[in-house]
Amino acid sequence: MKILHLDTNHPLLIDQLNNLGFQNDEDYTSAKIDIEKKIHLYDGIIIRSRFTIDQTFLKAATNLKFIGRVGAGLENIDCDYAHKKGVYLISAPEGNRNAVGEQALGMLLSLFNHLNKADSEVRSGLWLREANRGVELDGKTVGIIGYGNMGKTFAKKLKGFDVEVLCFDIKEGVDDENARQVSLEEFTEKVDVISLHTPQTPLTLKMIDKTFIDSIKKPFWFINTARGKSVITEDLVEGLKSGKVLGAGLDVLEYEKASFESLFETEMPIAFQYLIQAKNVLLTPHIAGWTIESKEKLAQTIVDKIRAKFIMKN
Repeated sequence: MKILHLDTNHPLLIDQLNNLGFQNDEDYTSAKIDIEKKIHLYDGIIIRSRFTIDQTFLKAATNLKFIGRVGAGLENIDCDYAHKKGVYLISAPEGNRNAVGEQALGMLLSLFNHLNKADSEVRSGLWLREANRGVELDGKTVGIIGYGNMGKTFAKKLKGFDVEVLCFDIKEGVDDENARQVSLEEFTEKVDVISLHTPQTPLTLKMIDKTFIDSIKKPFWFINTARGKSVITEDLVEGLKSGKVLGAGLDVLEYEKASFESLFETEMPIAFQYLIQAKNVLLTPHIAGWTIESKEKLAQTIVDKIRAKFIMKN
């Protein structure tokens, strides 16, 4: 079987696939239209987020048996059409879930203790102790929206704190010893912190809007290490200005391109201009799952799933 690698990844991925008997070709620079002209030659594709795998691309991929996406989500792939064509889809949320959980916790603690703001002030010669008096996580109720790989890992990270952890998910029976699954009504009634861990789907697009923010009974902190397009940034900014949102840690943004590799195609939106000035907002460039360890684990997860499907099965 021939595999075309469209993004660079940890070298173990190609090394181990070679050892399993696959032919591995690499093309990290050609335009999508040029890839489409030769994709019929390949049985598999390995991609991160370089471009969208749409119906046109899949129609050209007449011999395609699988797509391996070195990451957690599959939103850049027309999954329905791929399934219709019998293409096996592989993702690797197991590979970066620990990294995401650690970043979510780190962002939350930084917001609670004004670490980013205080660091900047000290570097500017300011020594403002009272203005940087923090709050403690103990005693708070943390709400997790989306209780899959990422949400469960974040909940596990919270076990060392004296907190109540609630989860809300459209699937029933997903809770475990680290979080109690509740109704949306109970969730909005109790939470002090909301951490978003949902994939990008039609149901989650623009999910965090003014109506949702207003439905939360108490002022709350908000963490998003999931997908930027799940949040209407203008509504989040309104919540920050009003004090309903006490602070926000945003690893992802509504304005990201589909490749996740850059931000704006046009001029900087007004809402983002507010975010970059706000002292109670932390911004990082989609790196929650982007650690040295996760790079290796993501690649290994893809190899293991390809082996299980196409080698061990045979």
